[in-house]
Amino acid sequence: MSTTITLIPGDGIGPEVTAAAREVVDAAGAKVHWERVDAGMSSLERTGDAVPEAVYESVLRNRVALKGPMGNTFGGDFRVTRKARRANGRIEERSYPGPTIALRGELELFANVRPAKSFQGIASRYSDVDLVIFRETSEDLYLGLERMTDENTAEAVKRITRSGSERMARFVADYMQRTGRRQVTIGHKSNVLKLTDGLFLGACTETLANYPGIAVDSRVVDALCMELVMRPERFDCLLLPNLYGDILSDLTAGLVGGLGVAPGANIGADCAMFEAVHGCAPDIAGQDRANPCSLILSAAMMLRYIGESAAAQRIEAALGSVLREGKHVTCDLGGSAGTTEMTVAIMAHLDEAG
Repeated sequence: MSTTITLIPGDGIGPEVTAAAREVVDAAGAKVHWERVDAGMSSLERTGDAVPEAVYESVLRNRVALKGPMGNTFGGDFRVTRKARRANGRIEERSYPGPTIALRGELELFANVRPAKSFQGIASRYSDVDLVIFRETSEDLYLGLERMTDENTAEAVKRITRSGSERMARFVADYMQRTGRRQVTIGHKSNVLKLTDGLFLGACTETLANYPGIAVDSRVVDALCMELVMRPERFDCLLLPNLYGDILSDLTAGLVGGLGVAPGANIGADCAMFEAVHGCAPDIAGQDRANPCSLILSAAMMLRYIGESAAAQRIEAALGSVLREGKHVTCDLGGSAGTTEMTVAIMAHLDEAG
């Protein structure tokens, strides 16, 4: 039987990189069927709705999605709202500071998973990075609870709950047990934010203590940043609340070559969304210049999630071969190939990887 995947092309270069990922997944022999729906700022311009109801319905029905990058606004009061019937039977409206965060919130995708792994052929200061960042995405400052207390002062609410922190720690432990990872470092700022970050640190530490095969330590987040750029090979897994996780996941991508080779997943209890972690780059949209690797690697993560591990392994091996050879890579990776040429090269290596 095939698995139906919700495909959300997104904005800017999104349609180009999602098309590339789809071609590679199909060429790898994965048993999937695609259901396309549109969301993002381009959808907002066309329909007046950044995330139409059909998008939520598709992902909730199929339980898995592959999403291209989406745009957003900087500053201002733009929000994405959804009015829906909740589990308690009441109709409620929720509001989010952007389309991607709206999808994560409405689909209850509380765990962001961001691997960072060195690739041969990519210029970097490091050659032996292999770590995974786990970012809790349902709480913290990303709730967007902001207000103006007067015309010159703005404030935001940072909310951390014990239940959300414990749920995230259990997710991390289960993931590590499945994948054979053994060490997790909790990042926090509880020396200053004693209640919120203190709660996150304490709840995660207590929960992970129930998993004797996993070693646990912690770092104040600023010291963690310093250690990551000095000795990233010392780290296996990092567990962070929402804001720090967002920042450090991009930092660790920089350790291995940038966002163009960084995959990402957002996972909940019932469904998952896999996405490119870079922006939508409207300045190069439609020019066949976008690096497709992030979304292709995210698609490989998706295939493992749905039980298509053999196809995922072939894709990763083929992409690794193309990067190692360096002949058919995009300009951000030191080459001159376009999106199409690099995608074709990856597909050409799939037979070797089989």
